[in-house]
Amino acid sequence: MPAWLDNAIFYEIYPQSFQDTNADGIGDFNGIKKRLDYIKSLGCNAIWMNPCYESPFSDAGYDVADYYKAAPRYGTNEELRELFEEIHKRDMHIILDLVPGHTSIEHAWFKESMKAEKNDFTSRYIWTDDIWKGFEGYNNIAGCIRGISDRNGSCAVNFFSTQPALNYGFANPSESWQVGPDSEEATASRLAMQDIMAFWLEMGCDGFRVDMAGAMVKGDTDGEATIAFWQKVRTFLEGKFPEAAMISEWGEPEKSLKGGYHMDFLLHFGPSHYLDLFRVEEPYFSRRGKGDCKAFVDTYMKNYEATNGKGLICIPSGNHDMPRMRKWLDEEEMKIAFAFLLSMPGAPFIYYGDEIGMRYLEGLTSVEGGFDRTGARTPMQWGDGVNDGFSTASPELLYITMDEDENRPTVKKQEKVDTSLLNCIKTLTKIRLDNEALQSNASVTFEYVEDYAYPLVYKRTGREQTILVALNPSGNEVTCKIPTKVVDKVIYSYPEVATLEDGKLTVPAGSVTFFEV
Repeated sequence: MPAWLDNAIFYEIYPQSFQDTNADGIGDFNGIKKRLDYIKSLGCNAIWMNPCYESPFSDAGYDVADYYKAAPRYGTNEELRELFEEIHKRDMHIILDLVPGHTSIEHAWFKESMKAEKNDFTSRYIWTDDIWKGFEGYNNIAGCIRGISDRNGSCAVNFFSTQPALNYGFANPSESWQVGPDSEEATASRLAMQDIMAFWLEMGCDGFRVDMAGAMVKGDTDGEATIAFWQKVRTFLEGKFPEAAMISEWGEPEKSLKGGYHMDFLLHFGPSHYLDLFRVEEPYFSRRGKGDCKAFVDTYMKNYEATNGKGLICIPSGNHDMPRMRKWLDEEEMKIAFAFLLSMPGAPFIYYGDEIGMRYLEGLTSVEGGFDRTGARTPMQWGDGVNDGFSTASPELLYITMDEDENRPTVKKQEKVDTSLLNCIKTLTKIRLDNEALQSNASVTFEYVEDYAYPLVYKRTGREQTILVALNPSGNEVTCKIPTKVVDKVIYSYPEVATLEDGKLTVPAGSVTFFEV
């Protein structure tokens, strides 16, 4: 695993909404460059940037038209290379969002594949051999495109109808138009994607967060064929780019880590129970104290054990695909939630704006395929000028409307308040970076977690240090018995400190304490 992932803290940038420098209302590479010192000051030493390739933007850039060209609205390839250099000058790293499962219908590969005459791209996508035949019953295929060219067939799509699925084969081919994952056609698609990865790694990026990583091979119900696909990619990377980081959007770490990924990324869907923490009617991190995290911990530990105790499971504060945490938790509750996020194994991910408690804006008209996700993609609230410092464009030109609440949080406001969410997160990131036992690879054991109960207590054990974490999001003081009997010192507490006497732990309401053991 690349050594820099050991203590990585990621900041997710949705480039459209982060910082505009040319007054067109859309963020750009130069805007990210302008804010690198801010990201560094937050304690983040790594960046995940959402897709920045040329695209018609029917799905916010997850519909790629040219993998080798930066989207002009963000800047040029040269400006992106310069951004990589500026990031590295600050001893930071950046991973790009790789979208290997599908392209846009505007991609040159797809335009060639639509032709009735056979050519080099006829099998680059998944086509049936008859216009009336679809893909009912196949997992990881969302539907089809048909009747858009003279080719007699339907083309599989992964998500929206503008996103035709690339052909990496079927786990168990059963039709004449299907090929196996080791076929010449499927191999050609994989090699093309490896060429794209090599291009950007040579340009200076440090790896990839991979979109829909578990959906490459179709009809792959147990995931084994897709695991084998990624193992081939890992072999390629180890040979040419051994320091390239690979983080998967899969949500099943027992599969993704076996496939060669360094870390897996928990999703808001699937079996992880991630939503129970921050995004249900009664979140565990609400002071109402009615939430439950037992199912989350049970699932987490099952995955943890299935991956030989690596625990390389990334838990995000949020991302561009889900409503913001602030919809369910206020800023005080978020401080306890971030204490959890920044003290668990795997690299934590902070979604831009979550560090100041940006709100989820309800009921916005969809922008670029955002639909109900649009309200989590609003412009960053810097708070230092027109449009809160995001852009000098007139408001009607902004990518998405700003939060107009006069009490909306901004970086400028929160920097001035010692106890703000922003400054709390800065303290927590520093503590994580200063203590090896709180970083990505240190082991975790849970000392107290019960159904619908508080507190949550776990121990992180590194090479030369052990830290006990006691979290009580609820509004009442709680006590519990834990195996640890004695602690050495408190290395962090907010707003009050927990106490431990002969294995009896008392944790004040709405508090967190880190003990060195």
